[in-house]
Amino acid sequence: QVQLVESGGGSVQAGGSLRLSCGASGAIYRRICMGWFRQVPGKEREWVAVYNHDTPLYTASVEGRFTISQDSAKNTVTLQMDSLKPEDTAMYYCAADRLCSALVAGTPAYWGQGTQVTVSS
Repeated sequence: QVQLVESGGGSVQAGGSLRLSCGASGAIYRRICMGWFRQVPGKEREWVAVYNHDTPLYTASVEGRFTISQDSAKNTVTLQMDSLKPEDTAMYYCAADRLCSALVAGTPAYWGQGTQVTVSS
């Protein structure tokens, strides 16, 4: 089993920034792929930024505003969120899988508990 713990959520005004961090621990025997998803009540969880091997991928709505970075040696992933908009308000989840394709497909094996991000106008 792999455990994921997120930190860094909070409330911010539109145009502000937040930085989310996630650390993985447990049965990690080789490199894992990590990424971020988000969910708004009543809607499906959507991927925000994930790594496809060494290539970061972003959903269109955050391209140019969010930056994902992963430290494979430490099994951590961060999401720098700039120019935040009210529509970015959601619960953000860290996710991981041994297969990057699972992240891209939206079906990672491991999920964090989530951290709330609220952006006010």
